[in-house]
Amino acid sequence: MIDQLSLTNFKAFRSADIPLAPVTLLTGLNSSGKSSVLQAFVLLRQSYDSSTLYSSDGGLLLNGDLVQLGTGLDVLHEDFVQTPEAPAPLIGIELRTREGQAFTWSALFAPEQDVLALHSASDAERTKAAFTRRRFQYLRADRISPATSYPKSHHQAIGLGFLGSRGEHTVNYLRHHARRPLGGKALRHPDVSTNNLLDHVVAWMQELCPGVNLEATEIPGIDAVRLSYGFDGTAGLDSSARRRPTNVGFGLTYALPIVVACLSAGPGSLILLENPEAHLHPRGQSRMAALLAAAASAGAQLIVETHSDHVLNGLRLAVKNGAIAASDTAVHYFRRRGLQAEIITPRIHEDGSLSDWPEGFFDEWENSLEQLLD
Repeated sequence: MIDQLSLTNFKAFRSADIPLAPVTLLTGLNSSGKSSVLQAFVLLRQSYDSSTLYSSDGGLLLNGDLVQLGTGLDVLHEDFVQTPEAPAPLIGIELRTREGQAFTWSALFAPEQDVLALHSASDAERTKAAFTRRRFQYLRADRISPATSYPKSHHQAIGLGFLGSRGEHTVNYLRHHARRPLGGKALRHPDVSTNNLLDHVVAWMQELCPGVNLEATEIPGIDAVRLSYGFDGTAGLDSSARRRPTNVGFGLTYALPIVVACLSAGPGSLILLENPEAHLHPRGQSRMAALLAAAASAGAQLIVETHSDHVLNGLRLAVKNGAIAASDTAVHYFRRRGLQAEIITPRIHEDGSLSDWPEGFFDEWENSLEQLLD
């Protein structure tokens, strides 16, 4: 479990230590630093997957399949810290685990380069150990939209178990692993008697849209798979007439990768999510938070960027109802103070209440109500 992320001269942060928990919510206004936290993790994973993170002539790979950050000039904090032992400003990322291990990477700033050479780093074996045993999912805010077919990549969906940064491999993953047993009791939906992945995906999707069911099938003769929805039935042959995703609202297809990522996560998994609430009704947003708590209780670690008070309140309810311990949650509120991102961390108590409610933290309803009643 990663206990803390530390950033130096990275995008919104001159210097920051950010505590992490099994479920960490990142909230705040736009361009306040939330995305920078997720991008730091994705940058490390992208650099690791390309072998540049631990090769002798490698570095931080700013542009790749997972994230495109531009050049060194785009990631260096404007009011950067200069250290005397380095010829250029250092862009630093450090991970600390709950067991007390520290993994560090510092790269030399180069304004026009998109691979920043490492100045100092954990050795290759320690770097590999930090990533090889940790399953990883990253789902961007711009996820797959309703389509008539989706890619069939054996390497990504089956070989690596990766859903794609846009969730584009979710349908093929679900097709292949439909009967796979769930990894932990905490993930089991109370209305399902079986223990296979597809039945529980359907049950959790019904929390978002009552009565929905789905099928993921191969399209013969081409490297593509098809997703279809039914209503008022169960998965498979008992379902009602099938409907293409293009004839169903955006919310279901947008949410499906998140549901599959949470239900397929095992102990030690790291799941990064951007705006899981997108295109969902408030009830669905709240239930999504219950699924996040269940995945954490099964041993995964989730870092979630959200603009939804329903996701926040859903997590608070999960704490109050005993689905997850308050100590296994963290909520960070980001706001700008000049060039620096400021982080305020309200704590969730065991009864679901918050330790404090800083100005600007999900207070728009109260502000609007005050004006309506004036």
